[in-house]
Amino acid sequence: MRVVLDTNVLVSGLLSASGPPAWIVEAILTGSIELALDMAIREEYEEVLGRPEFSFPPAHVETLLSVIDRFAFWAAGVPPWPVRLPDPDDEPFLAVAAATESVLVTGNVRHFPIPTRRGVAVLTPREFKDRVSRGR
Repeated sequence: MRVVLDTNVLVSGLLSASGPPAWIVEAILTGSIELALDMAIREEYEEVLGRPEFSFPPAHVETLLSVIDRFAFWAAGVPPWPVRLPDPDDEPFLAVAAATESVLVTGNVRHFPIPTRRGVAVLTPREFKDRVSRGR
């Protein structure tokens, strides 16, 4: 299954070793789930994970990003999302999810109002984990 991961889920998965976000990060790292992204999303991951307030060890972040760089499904030439979202920085996530026929997983579902989704499935980490677990 291919997934676009909102940055907040990636951060949550690194902050706590338990719970659905951590399970999702682990599944991506082991290849059980394929991460889809484009360069804008990758740049956001790097910027956010490098913020001092998280205190993530730089070597740990570099390793994670290296795995993502090597094994992710890279989307190129994704057109901008045609509908404005409450936070325009969230628009690349919907655009990549639509272009790659992926599920978008976010801890902030309300940032993606239903009328703006245009058929893209937007799930919480718990909903996504439950869906994947049922499918196995």
